[in-house]
Amino acid sequence: MAKSRLSTAHPMSQPSKSLSPPQSLRAARGPIGCLGPLADLESHLPEEWWRDLFDDLYLKTDGDVVENDVITAEEIDLLIATTGITAHERVLDLCCGQGRHTLALAKRGFTQLTGVDRSRYLIRVARHRADAGGFTASFKEGDARKLRVPEMSQDLVMIMGNSFGYFASEDDDLKVLKRVMKALAPGGQIYLDLTDGDWMGRNFEKRSWEWIDQNHFVCRERSLSSDRRRLISREVVVHDERGVIADQFYAERLYNREQIQALLNKAGFKDVRFHGRLSVESERAQDLGMMAHREIVTAHAPRRALPKKIGREPIDVLVLLGDPRLPDPVKRGGQFNEEDFDTLNRLKNALAKLPGYTFSYHDNHASLASALESSRAQLVLNLCDEGWNNDAFKELHVPAYLEVLNLKYTGAGPACLAACYDKALVRALAASLDVPVPAETYLRASDQAATLPGIFPAILKPNFGDSSIGITKDAIVHDKSALLARIESLRQQFGAKPILIQEFLTGQEYTVCLLGNPESEIHALPILEVDYGLLDAGLPKILGYESKYLPGSPYWTDIRYIPTALEPELQQALITYATRLFERLGCRDYARFDFRADAQGQIKLLEVNPNPGWCWDGKMNLAAGLDGLRYSDLLARILDHACQRYGLEGKSLERKSLEGAALLS
Repeated sequence: MAKSRLSTAHPMSQPSKSLSPPQSLRAARGPIGCLGPLADLESHLPEEWWRDLFDDLYLKTDGDVVENDVITAEEIDLLIATTGITAHERVLDLCCGQGRHTLALAKRGFTQLTGVDRSRYLIRVARHRADAGGFTASFKEGDARKLRVPEMSQDLVMIMGNSFGYFASEDDDLKVLKRVMKALAPGGQIYLDLTDGDWMGRNFEKRSWEWIDQNHFVCRERSLSSDRRRLISREVVVHDERGVIADQFYAERLYNREQIQALLNKAGFKDVRFHGRLSVESERAQDLGMMAHREIVTAHAPRRALPKKIGREPIDVLVLLGDPRLPDPVKRGGQFNEEDFDTLNRLKNALAKLPGYTFSYHDNHASLASALESSRAQLVLNLCDEGWNNDAFKELHVPAYLEVLNLKYTGAGPACLAACYDKALVRALAASLDVPVPAETYLRASDQAATLPGIFPAILKPNFGDSSIGITKDAIVHDKSALLARIESLRQQFGAKPILIQEFLTGQEYTVCLLGNPESEIHALPILEVDYGLLDAGLPKILGYESKYLPGSPYWTDIRYIPTALEPELQQALITYATRLFERLGCRDYARFDFRADAQGQIKLLEVNPNPGWCWDGKMNLAAGLDGLRYSDLLARILDHACQRYGLEGKSLERKSLEGAALLS
């Protein structure tokens, strides 16, 4: 249970300019490998290509259309004329991108506007533009197949800009339409602006290239899929000095009128109408791709009974905690201390403020198995990060036993916790995902001194473990004799367990905290930066064991966490790295990711923390505070994301009335 403090003042008045752009900032990064000539585009198409494609580079390659205010205004004119929608009605812009259509409606006086998109980058752009314009539109991250808006809450759902048909399966397109149907009020409309499939299948350009600005040009290749139902596209984006910066693939399903009408009818829509074909021209007047020839389609949701709102029965939650009766080798003095009991009291007070839940607590590990076997709890809030019997190596045993008993619980599963407990394994996986990592040597008990690295300064840490065990001010070494002495010290403390020898990163340190789940949405809290400014200059600048468990240490009292001064593009790159790791490692509901820059400014991964510290003064809550969340709000978010993942929130949603089941007229 860590001790930390948050300061809102940053010592630097200007954003740091010395940090090199991480690799995921595609429009600014260096050259990458190019696949060269390909005979078959389809075999190189990622199944979920849309997860990473829509970023700052997309706004360049497609900017002639999607960043053109005149084209957007004309499309909104057509939307209003076709649907008759008025400013007081509720509009959902699904697959909204950077919010161009939503904000165009906001400029015309529409006030009940929601935008949803899978791209975190584009949603952040949309929010920034809405704030700059003083508009009240709400923008959310989310998967269109799992759209999370209240049932029957929208008068119009629009899917514009050729954003329908991305998924590999037509069944997924049907899921989108069914979710839209559920969101629409009785008689509400769907408005589709999608590629004219028949025309595109006959007239697509097989190859083209064009300059997209003064420094970038893009080469495109296209071919039909083997079933001729999808158009596969490849873009090679080239910077005139840096070379190839992207070699990317995407695809879209080609629907003709009969096929899209059948799909809409299958989803339950009525009165499907086609309103003519739409062609656009751009300032570049070159390759418009899938935007060149589009079809405008509307349909109505049937009249049906409105749901009757009822209150939710509280969800019964069992909170699992570490056992204060047992020794705990991680804590100061090897046992629970007064600051730990204070933390537990603050937790219980915060949970008591949450409506919709009832809480019971269990911290006696001697009776934990029998308590779980007899539990009637609908959800377990797993805060037992001390591990089974306060053994950190057995943290994964708790969710493993919950799995055996088929109990629903918050946070990561045993496989994720096992993987993240192995720091070298996480580093290797991160490197495979193009997340920058520090140079490292994995030292086994049998390895000889002759194999040791010679890069200094270096930091030594146990390969297995968390809570900064084994990472103290003495972990930093500057020469080989100190390195050998530290190895001997760690072996005396931890036995024959492997040791990591890493380059010691001396630049700024950052923390990214994520809430949510990939199947719905993942929200990044504001990024924290570590302020070592008050720490004695003779002490190594690290967040080690002393900063978490030794109240008398200057690491406890003199380290602050502040809002980062990183440029927005670099913040987005770190969030992209964190999200990539969150999904690949199988984190759930919440997780924390620590990064640090090297002496040249390259930011690299330090650590992944599934089920991170949940206490009131931990990094997770400090980041939540910067997002306007109270401690109880953070805990509620964790619970809510777990409930959504398991479908428990369905008990709190609207149920259809059994009385007067006649359809509305």
